[in-house]
Amino acid sequence: MSVRKRTWKTANGESKEAWVADYIDQAGKRRLRTFERKKDADAFHSRANVEVMEGTHTADSASVTVAQAADLWLETCQGNGLETATIDSYEQHARLHIKPFLGNVRLSRLSAPMIRDFEDKLRKGEPAPGEAEGYARSPTMVRRIVTSLSTMIGDAQERGLVARNIVRDLRKRRCVYGVQNRHQSKLEVGKDIPSPEEIKAFVRALSPWSWGPILLTAVFTGLHASELRGLRWADVDFKTGHLHVRQRVDKRNKAGPPKSVAGQRTLPLPPIVVSTLRQHKLRCPKSEIGLVFPTSTGRPENHSNIVKRGLIPTWIKAGVVGPDGKPKYRGLHSLRHFYASWLINRREDGGLELPPKVVQQRLGHSTIGLTMDRYAHLFPANGAHEELAAAERALLG
Repeated sequence: MSVRKRTWKTANGESKEAWVADYIDQAGKRRLRTFERKKDADAFHSRANVEVMEGTHTADSASVTVAQAADLWLETCQGNGLETATIDSYEQHARLHIKPFLGNVRLSRLSAPMIRDFEDKLRKGEPAPGEAEGYARSPTMVRRIVTSLSTMIGDAQERGLVARNIVRDLRKRRCVYGVQNRHQSKLEVGKDIPSPEEIKAFVRALSPWSWGPILLTAVFTGLHASELRGLRWADVDFKTGHLHVRQRVDKRNKAGPPKSVAGQRTLPLPPIVVSTLRQHKLRCPKSEIGLVFPTSTGRPENHSNIVKRGLIPTWIKAGVVGPDGKPKYRGLHSLRHFYASWLINRREDGGLELPPKVVQQRLGHSTIGLTMDRYAHLFPANGAHEELAAAERALLG
């Protein structure tokens, strides 16, 4: 088959012409695709022939729109039993961001320039087609939306609805040329991670009642907020001084296991946490499932309450505030970042100086790569200068 020119006349007698790429797909079915320019038809024809030989080609007529692919992807997520909060987040990405800009585009027509244009419009706040106003998304939100788009296309690819995942191809190319992470800064102590001095002030400001026990546990275990909210007394071993992470509670108060197998872990507790939890157990409200940090009615504590009524007032009391008088650290995840740094820091600096693999296990990361991507720069380069000097002497004499 080949590329050929097609001419015809409209009902009004107007002459029209186009270029047609004519080929046979891997199923032996004849396919046609029309282009305005010959070079576009030639490029498509060459690419389609390669994809047909590789068995990865999907014709336009066999593809679906981005909106249809999004609906299929969300069905897959529900069928796989993903958490309600996760599905809600994916649904919002599709409904509020992906569908308005790309919903009517066929997956087979997506291109790298189209994805780049989509990212730029999200970042700049340009309105979607048919909308009067737009709003800018943060760089972090743009990355999350594009990640959802990539996962959605991957689901469609497995269904045979598209040959390539153009978003993954684009990201690979960006990684090769060092573009992917150029805007992603490293976590900094004193900016993203509370310093040891700030944590000392924070711990001193904690009340032995009220929010003190849950915040102290967060500091010295690095548990996610959902894991703190789902922690049960059955998971706390006072005899050995260990805490077992076996359950989490999502934002809809639905209890379930940690997100991954690696999330199920056992953590040693420092004496201050063991002592605090012993005292807390004596006055802890009763809960049907034995929660360590329930509300007064025995239900899982609300995440917003922990932050607004516990975390923020404690930072202010500790004097760890910015020029505006507001806390430097406004989320519970900052305490998890401190815990990670505490595991990594040298013993002479008050840390545990643990090897990366142990740090990964205690944080519950699914891979060592995740741990190193976030915290590699915190690991001390012990004796680097002395080692270089010794190597120089050995080489040069």
